Order: sequence, then C-alpha cells, then structure tokens
Amino acid sequence: MAQARRLVLASTSKYRKALLERLGLAFEVAPPGVDEAALAGEAPPDTALRLSVLKARALEAHYADALIIGSDQVAAMGAQRFDKPGNHDNSVRQLRALSGKAADFHTAVTLFDATSKRIESRVVPCRVYFRALDDRRIESYLRREQPYDCAASAKAEALGIALIARMETDDPTSLIGLPLIALTEMLERAGLPVI
Repeated sequence: MAQARRLVLASTSKYRKALLERLGLAFEVAPPGVDEAALAGEAPPDTALRLSVLKARALEAHYADALIIGSDQVAAMGAQRFDKPGNHDNSVRQLRALSGKAADFHTAVTLFDATSKRIESRVVPCRVYFRALDDRRIESYLRREQPYDCAASAKAEALGIALIARMETDDPTSLIGLPLIALTEMLERAGLPVI
C-alpha cells in the first residue's frame, strides 16, 4: 500500500535513522548541513529546539512535497554542556564529571510540512542519574563501546545503559536522540499515521 506522504529525516545520525526505522514507514535520509553551535546565552532546551527547526527547514527546497523531520539533542548539567566527545580523552573527562550526578538531555523534534509550511516542534527532556563511575569502569566502557559520537558519551541504547542508575522521562527514545512518542503524535496530525 502506498504511503500517504513522502517522509524525510534531516539527519546524518545512524541512531536517529535506526529509531525512525522502528515505525515501519518508508523514509529518506538527507544531511541538513546546519551549523550546530549554540548561540551566546542560549539555554540548552532552546538550542535543541532551534536546531531541530533549522534542520527540518534546511531541506525544504529539495523536498517541497515532503514531511521533514528535524531533531537535536543537548546534554547539560547546570551550565556545563556535554557535546559529542569526539575522542577517548574527552569521553573520560565527561564521564568523570557525570559520575554520581544527574544530567538533563533535552531532545527536540520538529515535523515540518514543506507543502503547507506547517511546523510542529516539541522538546522532550530526560533526566539521567549516573552511577558512581571509577576509572576502571570508565575505561572498560570506553574500550568496549567507543561512544565518541554520543552526547555525554552515554550510548544508552547499548552498553551505556550500565552507566545509568535511573532516568526520568516521558519518552525513553528521547535519550537515544529521537522522541518517537512525540513524533508519532505529530505524524498522525499531519496525516501520516504509524498504525
């Protein structure tokens, strides 16, 4: 049966792609080419929201008939942000800082209808309480997982779940990078129900 609308994920994230595949919809993936730097004085949830909108709108010219999904995540503990570490040393620093503490992962999702220009966005927070992590556990985790492309080095969909004591969220997929509960509601309202 043909899908009612063309669907595009504006992302280069393999994690977001894998999450969207769970819904069983046909979709395309395209890099949005957006500068992901935070603006001066911008709060973490505002950064995530702004970037999710920018990503979705960035593909409008190429997919004028599509529903376009943009998403972004910003992890923070107070004023300290935890971006993708990029390498082992940065991951060690991040996990030492997070050991025994809580961090907030602000994940925004945007659905942009390029035909009608209707846009809907939501930020889904997830507070993560990290276990106390000694250097041996940190090194063991990093050696096995190498989560250098995950915010705060926390690859929760894999071995990173062992770093976490508990989490508080309305949508556990928000921690992985794409809040599917919010997104399925948005898709339904846009005329593309998942089931």
